[in-house]
Amino acid sequence: MHIQQRHLLLVEEDITLSDITAFRLELLGYAVEAVPSAEDALVSLERRRPDLILLDLHQPGMSGLEFIEQLTRDESTNTIPIMAIAIDADLESVQKAHKAGAVDYLVAPYDPTVLEEKVARQLERSSAPPATPTRPALALGRRT
Repeated sequence: MHIQQRHLLLVEEDITLSDITAFRLELLGYAVEAVPSAEDALVSLERRRPDLILLDLHQPGMSGLEFIEQLTRDESTNTIPIMAIAIDADLESVQKAHKAGAVDYLVAPYDPTVLEEKVARQLERSSAPPATPTRPALALGRRT
């Protein structure tokens, strides 16, 4: 049985951090394309659609939030899950990323095992068919 390799797009301007992160994820069997900016990520997206984008929010040029918003507005990219990575641990920063369209948020510096768990969880969610409740009223916690 052949398992299809999952493709990740890593957007990180710090070359050392990018190399370390990509190497660690590649050891887990993922194909990782690392680019240094949001603009380079847009070029990459024209060539290939990744299964997950890992995005450092602090980018030169186009900000990470602008990048997320642009992808969310575009029908060809709005279903690609985006995990935001930033040094900002405050609630406002996390909320801004989620409001822009990020599906998860990782505070840097981070434990590599936390990154691995979050990547695996997001890939599992994005490959599973959406759950649809059989009785919407019950799904909302109301009795019928």
